[in-house]
Amino acid sequence: MRYALLLSGGVDSSTALAELVRAGQAVTAYYLKVWLEDELEHLGCPWEDDLSCARAVCERFDVELRVIPLQLEYYERVVNEALDRLRAGCTPSPDILCNERIKFGAFLDRLGPHETGPDVRIASGHYARIVDRGDHVELARSPDPVKDQTYFLSHLRQDQLRRIVFPVGEYRKEEVRRRARALDLPNKDRRDSQGICFLGNVRYPQFVRHYLGERAGPIVDIESGEVLGEHRGYWFHTIGQRTGLRLGGGPWYVVRKDPRRNTVYVSHADVVEQRARREFVVSDLSWVWRRAEQGHLAVKIRHGPALVDASIRWLDRDTILVTMDRADRGVAPGQYAVFYDRDICLGCGTIQQEDGDARHRG
Repeated sequence: MRYALLLSGGVDSSTALAELVRAGQAVTAYYLKVWLEDELEHLGCPWEDDLSCARAVCERFDVELRVIPLQLEYYERVVNEALDRLRAGCTPSPDILCNERIKFGAFLDRLGPHETGPDVRIASGHYARIVDRGDHVELARSPDPVKDQTYFLSHLRQDQLRRIVFPVGEYRKEEVRRRARALDLPNKDRRDSQGICFLGNVRYPQFVRHYLGERAGPIVDIESGEVLGEHRGYWFHTIGQRTGLRLGGGPWYVVRKDPRRNTVYVSHADVVEQRARREFVVSDLSWVWRRAEQGHLAVKIRHGPALVDASIRWLDRDTILVTMDRADRGVAPGQYAVFYDRDICLGCGTIQQEDGDARHRG
């Protein structure tokens, strides 16, 4: 067996590489260059430090490192869709698309026939597990609930998952750090990256501002209709957001956006829980193996350790109504809802705009 390992320069993928090499496996490392430096050069160049760390780790283990440029594919398959969702007033999840379309999609398309044969597996430093059931494989949560990344991997298909291995997927983060230090990896103490995979140290609002600019509009108290302040573009805000509103007398939370009127609606902390939602409609469904049946399961509507008990009811062939056991004030259209049966990730779908009579359909 040969392994094509996705090496980001971080401690997780570097430890994954070390695990494979120490097990005597044949490994080639690949750094995927998706940073859009031609357009965003003025915001910095975060990939240089990543690539430097990746090279140092490969030199440490005498592993070949190949740099694969995928900027065009990333822009066309991930950035464009994220920008469309922002314009529509939705909240995108670029990292979910990146895993399906770039890391385990366009990357494979770029490799030559000798690099993608049946004896080649794709390895990465993700915190997740692959469980082989013979006729299918399952995507299972990591033992580390905080670092678990199945939320971001939930859009992967069977043909992709059958080729993937996660060498550190059985570990908790502290164990990965311990192994990295025991091996004296060059990046053993490097901080974890945060945010969208290609942004590095660039702040997300900077990225959004570059592509969508600014367009001032009112911030309105949804209870009273009073204009409280001004935003610089509804695309900078998401449902449930508290920070960055620059309003007095708070705290205030974003509870709705109206792209047509360029208006952001907020609710005060004293009453915001009344706007929390237990029900929402999900469509554009993608299942890891087979679709979930009606009934009880668990759901995540954002990356994090918490699973929320819920039930689903099919409204039509590609739409389900989700009812959570507890309300959440951060249910945002455009976000992915990811479904679980205990530790097994079943798949995901996109949360739709609120529809008051969704429960009566179907």
